[in-house]
Amino acid sequence: MKASIIAIDGPAGSGKSALGELLARRLGYLFFDTGVVYRTVTLIAQRRGVDVGDEASVAQLARELSISVVKPTVDDGRQYSVFADGEDVTWQIFSPEVDGQVSVVSAHPEVRRVLLAQQRAIARRGDVVMVGRDIGTVVAPEADLKIYLDASVEERAQRRYLQATSRGQEADYDRILVNLRDRDRIDSGRAAAPLRVAEGAIVINTDDLSLQQELDMVCALLGRVEGR
Repeated sequence: MKASIIAIDGPAGSGKSALGELLARRLGYLFFDTGVVYRTVTLIAQRRGVDVGDEASVAQLARELSISVVKPTVDDGRQYSVFADGEDVTWQIFSPEVDGQVSVVSAHPEVRRVLLAQQRAIARRGDVVMVGRDIGTVVAPEADLKIYLDASVEERAQRRYLQATSRGQEADYDRILVNLRDRDRIDSGRAAAPLRVAEGAIVINTDDLSLQQELDMVCALLGRVEGR
């Protein structure tokens, strides 16, 4: 059996995107981080002065906004390119301001409903590594391999801090830590598709693992799934 859909879930900063990108490259699969669609909606809502707590207004924005995710169009370390109504917003959607409000946006049931169909359509094409918070539970529960990456909140905050400073952005570790704790609380407690370990998912704690070790572990699991 070929593992056509691979789901990687976990809290913010656990390393889902880094692992997903490497795995997709090794397999020749599409890499799709579903969180970028929520980040894009959050960014544009902030720019347009839309109250992110107003579910109806944010959902309407999500309906009207044209979001596209493609392979990298610029060689600047990005994992993909994200466009909002034709504008490249790849790096802007990872600002501290977006970090602080994206969980509010993604907690809205109607917003999730609007964006879910697009995510499922991509999953159905197969040969895809999808990362997010509800891939194995909601978007693609039929995934051939489900991984749940975890790490302590302190470790995740340190990673986010180093990511920001390596790109020349100003960053405050304590602020990042507070934001991550808030996001964990919102993501795990929301009524719509809360963050949780999917049935049949393999949990991997990444606190003491290198990215290469994580990749090796997942490839070994993939081999078991495919009977290799």
